[in-house]
Amino acid sequence: MSIHIVALGNEGDGFPEDNRQSGLIWTYLGRSALVSETESSLLLNSDASSIAYPVFTEYQACVFGNVRLVVHDCPVWGIFDSDWYTSRNLIVGADIIVIKYSVNDKSSFQEVKDSYIPVIKRTLNHCSVPVIISAVGIRQNEELPCTCPLCTSDRGNCVTSSEGIQLAKELGATYLELHSLNDFYVGKYFGGVLEYFMIQTLNQKSSEKMKKRKKSSKCHGVRPPQLEQPEKMPVLKGEASHYNSDLHNLLFCCQCVDVVFYTEDLKEVVEAHKIVLCSVSSVFMLLFNVKSPADIQDSTVIRTAQDLFAVNSETTFPVTSQGPPCNPPVRVIVKDSLFCSCLSDILHFIYSGAFQWEELEEDVKKKLKDPSDVLGVIEKVKCILKTPGKMNCLKNCRSYQAKRPLWLYNTSLRFFFNTPMLADVIFKIQGSTVPAHRAVLVARCKVMAAMFNGNYLEANSVLVPVYGISKETFLSFLEYLYTDSCCPASILQAMSLLICAEMYQVSRLQHICELYIITQLQSMPSRELASTSLSVVGLLKKAKFHNSDCLSTWLLHFIATNYLIFSQKPDFQDLSGSTDFS
Repeated sequence: MSIHIVALGNEGDGFPEDNRQSGLIWTYLGRSALVSETESSLLLNSDASSIAYPVFTEYQACVFGNVRLVVHDCPVWGIFDSDWYTSRNLIVGADIIVIKYSVNDKSSFQEVKDSYIPVIKRTLNHCSVPVIISAVGIRQNEELPCTCPLCTSDRGNCVTSSEGIQLAKELGATYLELHSLNDFYVGKYFGGVLEYFMIQTLNQKSSEKMKKRKKSSKCHGVRPPQLEQPEKMPVLKGEASHYNSDLHNLLFCCQCVDVVFYTEDLKEVVEAHKIVLCSVSSVFMLLFNVKSPADIQDSTVIRTAQDLFAVNSETTFPVTSQGPPCNPPVRVIVKDSLFCSCLSDILHFIYSGAFQWEELEEDVKKKLKDPSDVLGVIEKVKCILKTPGKMNCLKNCRSYQAKRPLWLYNTSLRFFFNTPMLADVIFKIQGSTVPAHRAVLVARCKVMAAMFNGNYLEANSVLVPVYGISKETFLSFLEYLYTDSCCPASILQAMSLLICAEMYQVSRLQHICELYIITQLQSMPSRELASTSLSVVGLLKKAKFHNSDCLSTWLLHFIATNYLIFSQKPDFQDLSGSTDFS
């Protein structure tokens, strides 16, 4: 398969001998790393002998692997005068036409516009060929011309943008201004438009070739077997979040407990986790020395902590083995007997993360018969959850619930992500250390729950080594566990995070990474897909190896849909020779 491009016009102010070496087409071919070029001097008819330079130069190269590119660069418009038949055949046989001129050569532009553009326009009426008009150079005299009708000395020096745009409208062409023949203007700007039309041309030729094959097969009465593709690519559906339920279940399983509440007569009431309590309340931050009174600067919060709780370090309490190794749970005495009797319901309310105040009120009413006592307990809960420095002026539970966010932990736990505050485990990875909290890890990841609570070395160790994952990927993984969200920086990082999620069996994170990869690939234009160094076949192999069946199915469909692009890439042979993708 081949692409034929005809380039017409001279983008230089003159036509020196080395113009070809610095022209638009030569620059594009050289900077696009096209394989080869062949120059041919062709003098047409007897009139052409008077021309001191070749009528056109022919370049041949390979693009997209094995697609043959033939470019006829015709800097001299006299070809239309010397041999109309040949010049017409060049235009009719072209897949793409490039018209180029210098913005500082107004006289040549006007001559081309008046004498040759009408000829090209008549020829294009009989065929549909994309046209690119390239205005090359920086205008030397861009000041406003004199408005005097008798003065013409400063007119006609430069071709204005409006004149170029008007010419493009007449031909139905794409207009480009190239101020310089550098990497940006030639490689990305001009090259991007040209390669877009190349891909469109290849798609059209492939479609026509397929139609011819179908007609040929119908004529012979033999139909080759065909695998019909679905109308749409496979759709990946995101998994619903179970963030709050994970943390709520942590209270029931009583794993990684590091705080125990007692009555004033030293009877155990309920076990809890400092990281969860501190993530929702400044009262508990003050109680467990995460923040000081100077940090809080709210007398209501300080007074609530002093009136309700007292941390006791005496050894007269029963010994528990639920805490982290060498770190016994903190014992907290609840001073208010009414509040203490409802503490189990209050903690369930806090751990649920949904803040269903009406349900809490109903649970408190079952234990306290006096309405004034119920109201007093509810007000204390509001004080515990109060934001320091803000007025706690809500009148009832319903209004408080309306103003309180339903999903609280994913923002408040972020405060403790990758910080040593309350950390009870340290991961060692690539020579660095990453602090974390067992309670969050156990609640959010089943593999880590088994690792920290089973008969494994990690269960009794503070320092846990991590192998086979980069530090950046592992930090992104931990950030998801803490916040229930992630934002990969690239497709490759998303794939690394997907592999990590598969290793630790966090299925929702896998789905998020799959959706990210699909979204990014879908947004890439054809030109970027053709030029990118990203190996989609490599992504397919990794998705298949790491049991991402939905993503591997989608990628296989994506490669088939863009077969013309991917079949020219070197790694496509790995896919063709493999039997694992059938």
